[in-house]
Amino acid sequence: MTAILKAYFDAFNAGDVPAMLACLTDDVAHHVNEGQIRVGKVKFAEFCAHMSRCYKEELTDIVLFEAADGRRGAAEFIVNGTYLHTDGDLPEAHGQTYRLPGGSFFDIRDGKIARVTTYYNLADWIRQVK
Repeated sequence: MTAILKAYFDAFNAGDVPAMLACLTDDVAHHVNEGQIRVGKVKFAEFCAHMSRCYKEELTDIVLFEAADGRRGAAEFIVNGTYLHTDGDLPEAHGQTYRLPGGSFFDIRDGKIARVTTYYNLADWIRQVK
């Protein structure tokens, strides 16, 4: 199971959305910090396109965790980013950099990721980019 999570994070860091999508079930449930649940690969791809437009991010210090039964996993990491384009009502972007801890939780089904839930401290991010 950690192989699928490693592949997912490798694809994320490479900016390879098709490779990320290949790690997901067709009905993936994507729970994002401070946002709505998106269901399905199309919605996930739309989210990735938005994120790529507004942010350039690399995850480092990734630690993967796996449940004994292989059906759930988690990751802890550091988000190293650059704020490229103003995102909605968030502070104005002008190339600010940020670094903050984050974490993701996963459900695994048939060797693919069926749920991604990601958390980070939005207040910390806002403080860093203001």
